[in-house]
Amino acid sequence: MDTTAAVAERIDGLLPQAQCGRCGFGACRPYAEAIAAGEADIDRCPPGGPATIERLAKLLARDPKPLDVSCGEHTPLHVARVVEADCIGCTLCVTACPVDAIIGAQKRMHAVLPTLCSGCKLCIPACPVDCIRMERANREWTPADADSARERYARRIARIAKAKTERASEAEASSRKAAIDAAIDAAIARARSRRAARSAA
Repeated sequence: MDTTAAVAERIDGLLPQAQCGRCGFGACRPYAEAIAAGEADIDRCPPGGPATIERLAKLLARDPKPLDVSCGEHTPLHVARVVEADCIGCTLCVTACPVDAIIGAQKRMHAVLPTLCSGCKLCIPACPVDCIRMERANREWTPADADSARERYARRIARIAKAKTERASEAEASSRKAAIDAAIDAAIARARSRRAARSAA
């Protein structure tokens, strides 16, 4: 019998990997794990829509059901586009993109790579100057696109975790240095105090 983890893996393989969080679970893998654990239904993926619900129903031997529209409507693939004239180069959209589909440096115009964009829309609320538009893509989101998006998302999560660990290590090193500096300063102060006391005597 399949374990919950194995079922979650198979479910994740059927999800579109938009990583949009509209299902309520932040990303596709947590949603897959929730379905496998019986904590979420199969009808909460707007990017996947009816086709994904059908595949999940078949995998889990359940009856298909309509998409839960409280999670959003299913639409054809739309991709983000940065309005160049309005972009201020803040990089907030780069940080928000879960699949590394946006490029650009600080104070430089950013651009969306349309072949990588999953249409998650997470860059839109992140933009402080409202310079991102969603436009209908001239293609479908394929299983190969989903596999690529899953890999990029995993690399992004690993990169963020590594950066967090490095920052924690730097903070710990800084704290240790501050403690050592304080101890040295205290020792110097005590030595000066003793010298002053001897001189006074």
